[in-house]
Amino acid sequence: MKKVLLLGMICTALFGCSSESGQSEMQETYQNPVYEPVLADPSILKAEDGFYYAYGTEDAWGDDAETKLVPIVRSKDLSEWEYIGEAFKDKPEWKGSGSIWAPDIHHYRDSYYLYYSLSVWGDNNPGIGVAVSDTPEGPFEDKGKLFTSEEIGVDNSIDPFFYSEDNQAYLVWGSFHGIYGVKLAEDGLSVQGEPFEIAGTDYEAPYIVKRDSQYYFFGSKGSCCEGENSSYHVAVGRSDSFTGPYVDQEGKPLMENGGTTILAADSESKFAGPGHNAILTDEAGKDWMVYHAIEKEDPLLWSGASRRPLMIDPISWEDGWPVVRDGRPSEEPQEAPVTE
Repeated sequence: MKKVLLLGMICTALFGCSSESGQSEMQETYQNPVYEPVLADPSILKAEDGFYYAYGTEDAWGDDAETKLVPIVRSKDLSEWEYIGEAFKDKPEWKGSGSIWAPDIHHYRDSYYLYYSLSVWGDNNPGIGVAVSDTPEGPFEDKGKLFTSEEIGVDNSIDPFFYSEDNQAYLVWGSFHGIYGVKLAEDGLSVQGEPFEIAGTDYEAPYIVKRDSQYYFFGSKGSCCEGENSSYHVAVGRSDSFTGPYVDQEGKPLMENGGTTILAADSESKFAGPGHNAILTDEAGKDWMVYHAIEKEDPLLWSGASRRPLMIDPISWEDGWPVVRDGRPSEEPQEAPVTE
């Protein structure tokens, strides 16, 4: 981890910076990306062992076609990460073909639950499954599918997000055909009842957090995977109820594809396509957005797929709405999360 001096009252080119007491203080920082070469569609949690674990979409990192079946990276401080292995020893067999996309990790019922998509590009019947492990590093035991798109009646059923409140578990999912939710059985391994719609067709990669008495929906819009030309960005809405209706800061319903953009790239940015976020709270109570983005100067993996490394940036709350500083991915060293 990099170190920087906290600025004091006196700073000279010859002697550096000093605090008012004359003593230099050191502060931990991070700089994006925090993990490379790739950890796309990240999901994250702090595990019972005190480490942070992040999980990403299946990708080929090496010089051949072999992919990592949900890569797992681990960190003590959210700034320096190490690759520790794959969540799966073998690809789930309940679908004839497909890659494991957009895993979503949660500690639930004393186990680690990993919800995942199984799909190929242009798939007319992708689906969502779930795997369980006693430890965050796996290997995860596949429990099979929750549903396919045809079975649940929602096109392009990918990008799962698990939520539990008041002894009721939910799954939220969807990709540019509407964002939907459905109740889950108590064990989290099957659906109950009919799906309900949460947001419109501009969105994928849903993530919902509760703050005080309101629920905040984060979703990604635009193109995720066109290298330096990717237009991915994160927009938010809020609701008094988990099931909605959600509206943006101007009052436009997310069901009508409203949404207040809080993280995007522009022509001056080093990064393109920031999105598919998760949210984590550090030990000081500060919220952090965890997401992927694409470095414009090195946008592709050897396979031609977009190279989407792991990024983090802090969230502030202003007038009841989340704000990411400057509304774009940070590029210079920043104050690190408090993790101890």
